[in-house]
Parts: sequence; C-alpha cells; structure tokens
Amino acid sequence: MTARPDSAARTAVGQVGAVDSLDPAPHLPEPRDQAAPYGVVMVCTGNICRSAMAHAVLVDRLAAAAVPTTGPGGVVVTSAGVSDEETGNPMDPRARRILAEGGYGIGADAAARAVAAVINAHAAHRISDAELRSADLVLAMTTAHLRALLRRAERLGVDPGRIRMFREFDPEAATTTPAGGTAPGAPAYPADRADLDVPDPWYGTVADFVDTLDVVERVSDALAPALTQLTGTPGATP
Repeated sequence: MTARPDSAARTAVGQVGAVDSLDPAPHLPEPRDQAAPYGVVMVCTGNICRSAMAHAVLVDRLAAAAVPTTGPGGVVVTSAGVSDEETGNPMDPRARRILAEGGYGIGADAAARAVAAVINAHAAHRISDAELRSADLVLAMTTAHLRALLRRAERLGVDPGRIRMFREFDPEAATTTPAGGTAPGAPAYPADRADLDVPDPWYGTVADFVDTLDVVERVSDALAPALTQLTGTPGATP
C-alpha cells in the first residue's frame, strides 16, 4: 500500500493529458446518455470489501480531479455484490482501517469529504436489474462475478460489452486480445482469465486488505483519467 497521494498529485492523475503517459487502456463503453453522468458500478461477492474499497478510491481520484457527479461530463461511482448475504452491512472494519491508514476520507479537502461520505453511508446490497440496465460500465472483481453478471445481462438484454473485469485496467496485469479481435465494446479477454481476479481479502489477514488496496489504487490511477477523457471533463484547473 502506498500513501494516499496529496491533492496536487491526485489532480495530475485525473488530468486528461495523463492518459498519454499510460499504456493504452482497454476500450471503455460509450455513455448511454450524453446528457447524464457516466455510471460505474464496482461488483464483488458481498459488497463489503473489494467493491466497497474500489468505490471509495475511484471517488477519491475523480473528486481530486474535480470531475462532477451530475450532468454531462460527470461520473457517478457505486458498488454492489452478486450475493445478498451482506445486505445492509457496512464496509468490513478491516477495509475501513486500511483505507484510513492510507489517508482516505481523512481531511477537509473535497476529495476527503467525498470519500468519507461514501465510507460512512455504505450499506451492502446485491446489484439490481435496474442497476445493470442503467450502468455504463460494470466492473467485476473475479471471473466468477463476471460470469454471474453476464448471465443476468443476457436475460435482461444488457450489452455484455459493458461488463468488464476490474483488473482489465491494471497496468500490471497482462491483458490480451483474442485472435481476430473483438466486436466494438466487447471485453478484450476470455471469461476464464482467472489471473485477472482480485482475491477476496475477507478470508485473510489485514495484509490481504493491504494487497487489495494496492490493486485498487493501480486500477483507479489508470481508470480515472480514462473516464475523464471519455466524458470530456478537463479535470482540475492548476
């Protein structure tokens, strides 16, 4: 786990120009509605560890870049689970501890306030059909989550290209494109890419939550500028 970047550093991550310094990111689905904020849903099993942490960290990066949460150019981040076993529960205390130790939700700046609100208001829930239908991008933490979401998407008539693996955006993950390429918006990997899974820290120790945060931070640092570029938000002014 690295220390939470200061405001200036996090703003730089969110600038559109920062995209040029990154490896080419996988294609992001186009917004469903150009007049509405772009909706991103993080999904894990019970929605108390991985997806909840990813929700908080991406909110931090976007808020630091002055990306709005309403209207055109905005981005709204939420999280959910594929199971209802933790419905109503807050974020796992170990996840909250690791986020706090990383500086998330601590301080008086806009990003800290936004993250604190996410953490304090968190109540786990199973992703609904309405959420799947309305989301611009759904990010699954494991291939098992991906398969479960794709099955529901097929039943609901939801574009499967909007459901992706979270670590598809991890610069340390080796993503590959199948021979012959893919259809526009389709995932650039087979659904059995278990090497892209984010292991569940719930079964482990605090060290496993630290490892989870490391992955979440890498992905958020890559995903935030990609979202900023897609939505046309210029980011914070110097």
